[in-house]
Amino acid sequence: MVVDLSTFFSNWNADGELEVYLDMEAVKSKLGVFPIIKKEPFSLHLTNVENRHLLIQGELDVTISIPCDRCLTEVPVKLHLVIDKKLSIDLPSGISTEEEQSSVSEENDDNLEQLEYMNGCQLDAERLVYGEILFAWPAKVLCKDSCKGICTVCGTNLNESSCNCDQTAPDPRMAAFQDVFNKFKEV
Repeated sequence: MVVDLSTFFSNWNADGELEVYLDMEAVKSKLGVFPIIKKEPFSLHLTNVENRHLLIQGELDVTISIPCDRCLTEVPVKLHLVIDKKLSIDLPSGISTEEEQSSVSEENDDNLEQLEYMNGCQLDAERLVYGEILFAWPAKVLCKDSCKGICTVCGTNLNESSCNCDQTAPDPRMAAFQDVFNKFKEV
C-alpha cells in the first residue's frame, strides 16, 4: 500500500494518524518464500517536527509460517514490529518536483535508507514493513525445544516416528578423534 504523505511534508508541525493495510501475502528473501498467516491493519502516527523531520511511528503484529530448523515442520512465528523512523525533509529552497527532491536525497548519505521506502512524498508501507520483518527475523526457529529433527539417513521426522536406520555412523568432523582412539586400542 502506497500512502501519500504530502500533507505532512507541507504543513508545519502537522500531526496525525493513518490506517495502513498490508497487501503482502508472503515474505520473499534469499532464504525462500514464507507465507504470512495473519496480518491486521495498523496505525502509523506521523509528526512533522518544525518542517525539518517527519517522524513515522507505529506497531503491528505479523504471523509468518517458517519451517523448523531441525525437522522442517511449518511453525507459525509471531513477530512484533515497532516502526520508528525519522525522515529528513530539509530541502534547499526552490526544489519542488519529486525528481529534484529524490536527486537531493540521493546526495545526502543520511537519507539513503529512506529511499528504499520513500518516493518523493509517497511512502511504500509494504517495503517499510518488509525491512522491519527482516530486522526482526528470528535466528533459529524450533517447533518445540525438544525437537529431535530428521534422520540423516532416511529423512524420517523423528518427532513423529522412529526409524531403523543405523544411527551409530560417526560424525565426519570427529573422524580424526576416532583414529586416535583406534590406535590406542591396538596397544
